[in-house]
Formats: sequence, structure tokens, C-alpha cells
Amino acid sequence: MSAAATSSFAVPASMSVDQTAGMLRSNRLRHITPQAGHALEILGHAIEYLTDEYVHQGTAFSAKDGELQAVQLLMALNRQVYYECPEVPTFGERCRALLPFHSA
Repeated sequence: MSAAATSSFAVPASMSVDQTAGMLRSNRLRHITPQAGHALEILGHAIEYLTDEYVHQGTAFSAKDGELQAVQLLMALNRQVYYECPEVPTFGERCRALLPFHSA
């Protein structure tokens, strides 16, 4: 079921956390569609579950640990889904769009 919710948000297998961290970021709100919201919810639960399991195991952190790499991949997917959602225009942008002398 979760695969269907996230199937339209493909992330290349070679994409690293560093590459997704370089995506443009802003403090603007985003319009999250129901499909993206469902994908974010599922990814969030998966991230939380894996990190809880990892902490309860009590093992030492290692960059080569497959479980940590899985969490990083899920976090990268989460960021990609969120940043693919369109930004909500600010109040000023909406006002300027209504003005007749609006310049492009």
C-alpha cells in the first residue's frame, strides 16, 4: 500500500543525502496535495520506526551501517516529496498579482 502512495516520487538510487540537502530551500509554506501528504505521513512513520528500532538495539553508530543508510534514504525521499510541492504565494505576491499594472 505504501508503494502506491509514493510511486510517483522516484528518487534515483544513486542520490545521496548530500545531494538532496543541496536542494533549494525556503521558509515558505507549501501546498501539500493529499497524495504528497499521504506519502509524507508514511515516510515519517517509517523513519520513526527505524530510528526507534535502531536506538533500542543500542549498537554504536557507523556510517556503513545499512539501517542508518536506510533511514537516510527515507529522509531524502521525505525531503524530495516535500520540496516537489508548490510554494504558497505570500500575501504580497497575491496582492501584486491582482493589481492591473502587474509587471511580469
